[in-house]
Amino acid sequence: MTKFTDLGLNASVLRAVQEGGYEDLTPIQEQAIPLVLADKDLIGVAQTGTGKTAAFSLPLIQKLLTGEGKRNAKCTRALILAPTRELAVQIAENIQAYAKYLHLRVALVYGGASAKPQIKALAPGVDILIATPGRLLDLNNQRCIDLGKVEYLILDEADRMLDMGFIRDIQKIVAQLPKERQTLLFSATMPGTVEKLANSLLRNPQRIEVAPAATTAEKVDQHVLLVPKARKRELLAHVLKDDSLSRVLIFTRTKHGANRVARQLDQLGISSGAIHGNKSQNARQKALNAFRSGETRALVATDVAARGIDVDGVTHVINFEIPNEPESYVHRIGRTARAGAVGASLSFCDHDERGYLRDIEKIIRQQVPVLEDHPFHLEGIARAPEGSVEESGNGGGRRGASNGRNNAGGQRQGRPGGQAKSQRSGPSGNGPRRNRSSNRRQGAAA
Repeated sequence: MTKFTDLGLNASVLRAVQEGGYEDLTPIQEQAIPLVLADKDLIGVAQTGTGKTAAFSLPLIQKLLTGEGKRNAKCTRALILAPTRELAVQIAENIQAYAKYLHLRVALVYGGASAKPQIKALAPGVDILIATPGRLLDLNNQRCIDLGKVEYLILDEADRMLDMGFIRDIQKIVAQLPKERQTLLFSATMPGTVEKLANSLLRNPQRIEVAPAATTAEKVDQHVLLVPKARKRELLAHVLKDDSLSRVLIFTRTKHGANRVARQLDQLGISSGAIHGNKSQNARQKALNAFRSGETRALVATDVAARGIDVDGVTHVINFEIPNEPESYVHRIGRTARAGAVGASLSFCDHDERGYLRDIEKIIRQQVPVLEDHPFHLEGIARAPEGSVEESGNGGGRRGASNGRNNAGGQRQGRPGGQAKSQRSGPSGNGPRRNRSSNRRQGAAA
């Protein structure tokens, strides 16, 4: 099976999918959907941008059509847990789009917003509830939701949920669910903690893996730029002079760092927004919508706030600060090169971040090429033979295996300053290539 028409989906569901412009299944959809329809518990290892939301939501909708309207007050038939508000909102939007010609009732609950309308939405009972763990537990403790009728449990981005400390919340939630249920768990990486969680929740699960765990998207052209910490802002201004960086997601490690970068972009006259934990949900959604519509060119985000960002056409991810958790690097750069497109990532690495870069290179099992063609290149950060980053005693040292010039595929995409070769074929002839299939998109939204 390679097309949605091969799945035997309800005609109304298929109509909604086709209206979204989707024909071909992505690899995870091709593997996961038949297994879910066959009542199998499932572990899906897949990065963002692979179409995994459709991989679980389409068969879920199909199965819920059996017994449509079978709702109990304050109950839900299916429960989808997501680590952040943004991801929960994105999942809900996708499900509502796929089910728009059906009579399924969908509810969304998350923190940072008034609980009253959420409680009201739950009162008559729903078919699908998308929730963040904290708010769900709060509503459960207030007896506004009864989890005793859940038939399907889906955990999305399980690795991030554990990173954010939700393990106890998840355990409390699961303890209230019926033992007889179908459980699906999706994660971009599968560290031991996620394996342990999966083993405790799933029964004889089928496992599918569309890419090796903790590897980066194949079509992301990755480079690291070695730069003194004090000159990162100048470097950012320099790379953003290149108009091919037309829709840019910029990551910082801290909320204050995100605010500083956003202020700098405003001073440079670059339209931008920022999302992080100190922003209200309305402010975060407004910034995300402006970025998605193209009203702003750049979005500055922290790792937690960025979970759930699903924006087509992100040309570049800039790691203004290297993440201190290597798995976060995988999630970050997975925000570009989505749905078959290509993209680029640029990581600004200072002396103190060498260890973080070394850990990233270990987990992605490759060396990130050094890009030297910028005015702030710091020769004092040298590359050790095994891919770690060390300081050279004489200011020189061995650079990446590609000598900072080419990526693993020999192309030079995503170069700042307009220095890229003609292999790049964006709208202006100098940006990253995008998927230009005119009449169809591969796979439904992630």
